[in-house]
Formats: sequence, C-alpha cells, structure tokens
Amino acid sequence: MRLSYLLLLVIILGCTSRVTSQLDGVEIRDYMGEDLSSVNDFRENSIRGVQYVDISDYALNVNGLLLSYDNVLSLDRYSKVVTLYCVEGWSVKLLWEGVLVKDLLNMINGSGNTVIFRALDGYSSSLPYDYIISNNILLAFKMNNVTLPPERGYPFQLVAEDRLGYKWVKWVTSIELSNNSGFLGYWESRGYENEAVIGK
Repeated sequence: MRLSYLLLLVIILGCTSRVTSQLDGVEIRDYMGEDLSSVNDFRENSIRGVQYVDISDYALNVNGLLLSYDNVLSLDRYSKVVTLYCVEGWSVKLLWEGVLVKDLLNMINGSGNTVIFRALDGYSSSLPYDYIISNNILLAFKMNNVTLPPERGYPFQLVAEDRLGYKWVKWVTSIELSNNSGFLGYWESRGYENEAVIGK
C-alpha cells in the first residue's frame, strides 16, 4: 500500500512539474486600455525555420562579453506596447518586456555608430547606435506576459520599433558595436532598404 502511494505521489509531482514549466505566465490581451494582438497572430518568417535553443548552452555575445540567459534577465526590465509591421502587409501590436540594448552596450568598453545583431540561424541586421539609445530599444524575452515561444525568437528578440519587421531579429546570439555604418544584413544585402523606416 505504501509503495503504491509513493508511486502515485511521484507521478503526480512529475506531472505537476511538467505543467508548471509550460505555464510561464498567462497571456494578456489588453494593457492600459489598449487591445493587444495574440502571440499566435504571426506568420512564420525565418530563413531556416524555427530555431530551438538549449538555454543551458546559450550565451549572448556582446562585443566579446558572454552573458547567460539569467545574466541578461538580472538587468533592469522594461515594458512597452509596440507594433511590428511586416513588409508582407500584416501587423501585430503586443506588450513587449525586456532589457534595454543600451544597458547591454554599457557593460562593454567600446564605441561605434552601428549596432549589428546576429541570430542563431545565421540571420543578421543592423541599426544606428543613436537610434538604439534615443528610442530605448528593447531586447525582449516576453510578449503579452508570456516567455517568448521558440517560434517568436526565444530566448531574445529585438524590438525595433518604427522599423519594418526584417529589423526585428529573432534568436539573437550576438550584439556588436561597430563603426561599419554600411553593414548590410541578410535581407539588406539582397536589396531591402537598410533604414527600413515605417512609412518612408
């Protein structure tokens, strides 16, 4: 009888543990009076399909400084509602939570006029340093109060507000402060506008 009870307890705890790990926050669809899109209202846009990151092996490289996922999450957190506009014509408005890219850059000794972002799948893009600083650009780890799912760029997605969707790098692995203002990312090197300003 006691053995059966213990086996049942192990099964229950195991199930509870798995469920808890999947329920990382409840998605919100309204924030301060603003209606939000769903985290599922995206189309799959990536150059090599969804990337699945083993967080135990992950490190964010900021000009040679390696930061674990927990290192990044220990920084001050910020939230803002930002709309992503895709060149295909669709858009989503979400509440993004993350850290400021400028706080990450302040951790290194360096200077430059351009910030280059690289992703696990080989994707890349860049943005002007002054734009990053003046707009308090986020490196997000949550959207609508839930941790980014792999499809949305877990562990980190760049929130490049007022820029078209191809600037919103997912699965970010590297942030480089550079003086190469002419750097062209994946789509930019294939003819897309480097500025990618919405409405321009």
